[in-house]
Amino acid sequence: MTQKTERLKAALGDQRVIPVIRIERLTDAGPLARALAAGGLRAIEITLRTPDALDAIRVAAAEAPDAVVGAGTILGARQFEQAARAGARFIVSPGTTTELIDTARSSDVPLLPGAITPSEIMALREEGYSMLKFFPAEQAGGMSFLKALSSPIADVSFCPTGGVSAANARAYLDLPNVFCVGGSWVAPDAMIAAGDWTGIEDLARKAATIGQVGPTFA
Repeated sequence: MTQKTERLKAALGDQRVIPVIRIERLTDAGPLARALAAGGLRAIEITLRTPDALDAIRVAAAEAPDAVVGAGTILGARQFEQAARAGARFIVSPGTTTELIDTARSSDVPLLPGAITPSEIMALREEGYSMLKFFPAEQAGGMSFLKALSSPIADVSFCPTGGVSAANARAYLDLPNVFCVGGSWVAPDAMIAAGDWTGIEDLARKAATIGQVGPTFA
């Protein structure tokens, strides 16, 4: 799994804020991905929460060559395979199943699996995963919970998502076991609906500076 971890690191680069976005209109996929990449956030997570999500991944990958398009809210093996075929360069899941891990094992596309409890984290650690999603972050204990994990499970780092915002992202990124955060504040639904790509690029540029100094990948 070390090779998969290296691929995930390569996909995310040194980016410490990952935009988590919903695409309601397929025509928004390309300009949104270009705006985020132009603002310094090349790695983006398009969630499978809308009917056109898989097509949006295809369009964003084709129309925004500077972007590294990933797929989020992957709930099973079939979605993993569909997202990979659509061109996703990394896969993000809110939790983990045996089927999902088995599919990831045979795929070249790296998985960022979700875990909350110490038992879930330890199980994924035994599978070779050292980078995990922590969702829903705020509801699951937030910064205090992650800080408590940093000593007993020191070789696992997290990407908290869910309740992370411009107001608390820096505090999360200051934790020793947080390598990045995910959030939707960088591309609000209202700005996407309005086609405010300049405004989103500006938000991305500000977000890209939040984590420029701090902990790196575990």
